[in-house]
Amino acid sequence: MPAFRTILVPVGDSGTALGVLDAALGLGRRFGSHVTALHVRTDPALAVPLIGEGLSAAMVDEMISLAETQAAKRAETARAAFEEARQRFDVPLASSPDTEGLSAEWVDVTGREEDEVVRRGRLSDLIVCGHPEGDEEIPAMTTLNAALLTAGRPLLLCPGRPPAPFGRKVAIAWNGSTEASNAVAWAMPFLREAESVTLLTVTEHANGPIAAPAGDLAAYLAWNGIASATVAAQAPTSQAGAELLRQAVACGADLLVMGAYTHSRLRQLILGGVTRRIIANAPIHCLMCH
Repeated sequence: MPAFRTILVPVGDSGTALGVLDAALGLGRRFGSHVTALHVRTDPALAVPLIGEGLSAAMVDEMISLAETQAAKRAETARAAFEEARQRFDVPLASSPDTEGLSAEWVDVTGREEDEVVRRGRLSDLIVCGHPEGDEEIPAMTTLNAALLTAGRPLLLCPGRPPAPFGRKVAIAWNGSTEASNAVAWAMPFLREAESVTLLTVTEHANGPIAAPAGDLAAYLAWNGIASATVAAQAPTSQAGAELLRQAVACGADLLVMGAYTHSRLRQLILGGVTRRIIANAPIHCLMCH
């Protein structure tokens, strides 16, 4: 895969906005990317679901006006975070591809965030999101899952306080799945420059076989000029995600590469799933791909 020439960053008004923008602009500087900061205002009509349910016209107008005011304040806060990060990185504004090197643009639209992120993400090389938290956790998870499952592009999940730099020591969670294979392919720009690469495998049953031996991946990476080490572990199914994180931290990784939702959605809902646990708890950056 080529380097990340175009990067999409959904920007809300939460306290994580600056960290996510820093991560995206830092990557943009490293790979000469164009970074699009996307803020999606909620459609006031969608924010007032009780229209026609016994409310008077005056009450509906008042609720829509309040929703518009709140949306404008959120957009103002998000734009301020973008400008602060852009000035700190000294990034020029650009909206056309006739520029070289790092550039950025601000896009402010109205609609459903998950729909806009998927639509624009499909024509981006990378989507950068922060850990869902606080009051925005539920809508942020909706957007994040939509990006992972539908956009068809890799997603970089940033911790609340991202370390800088990252991508120097990379861990790969390997289970031989198509999703993990795609994640490795998209992570190649990081892997080729990494100081160290560690392959992590977790057997989820006492005597269960590993779906694909890490040696196969190590050989593939070696053909691409990338040396790697392997760490194998065993853990109950319910603890597989926690074990992966423990091993990643233990080997000093600052980036975890993994396939997302490699099992069925029903299994994920019943057992919790590795992906959901990583999203909720990862203290380092994670490059995920479905």
